[in-house]
Amino acid sequence: MAYQNIAATLSPQDIQEIKAALQTIQRKMPFLITLSTEERRKLVKMGDKSLAFVNNSITAAQSNREILPATFDVEELVRDYQLAAALTELLTSMQQLTEQVDDTLMAVGSEAMTSSLTVYDYVKTASKKTPGLKIVAEQLGERFKAIKGRPTKAASGS
Repeated sequence: MAYQNIAATLSPQDIQEIKAALQTIQRKMPFLITLSTEERRKLVKMGDKSLAFVNNSITAAQSNREILPATFDVEELVRDYQLAAALTELLTSMQQLTEQVDDTLMAVGSEAMTSSLTVYDYVKTASKKTPGLKIVAEQLGERFKAIKGRPTKAASGS
């Protein structure tokens, strides 16, 4: 669907239900882990093309158990493959959802900022003649003070 102005809300109940659904997902996968950067770097990676390789290695292992050491657990390999395939499918769905949430957040944030900049312009203009608006204009202007204080790329030599 092409982007248009977003006119939507999430009620507190909706937010709670979404959070509960996310917690349900986490409860269904108690085996999830967090790897350190070093651990991630050291691991052998399995991409999309590797799934077929692993699947073929399972067939080879199951058909030729006699060539493998007795300690090699073919069933564990099968479980790892099945979990990797299932997680790959789930990750794709989750990434699509994350991308939609991210894009929607960007769009609605842009809408809010654009409207807020319009309000700021009107407040600045009106503050010159309307008593009490000068402090509001200064408060709104705080957002831009840090930006004005930063050196530009040309000035900083970047």
